Amino acid sequence: MALVLVIEGLFPFVSPMGWRRMFTQLLQLTDGQIRFFALGSILTGLLLIWLLVP
Repeated sequence: MALVLVIEGLFPFVSPMGWRRMFTQLLQLTDGQIRFFALGSILTGLLLIWLLVP
């Protein structure tokens, strides 16, 4: 969880204007698009956990 917080904080720290632009674009996505990306993220995370945790 700590690593996720570090990674999440890098982009707004390095490029606050780019982060703000990206966030504005995210607000324009439909609920279905957001759910699709969230599901992809969940599945990728579960796959990585399955592969990396013995």
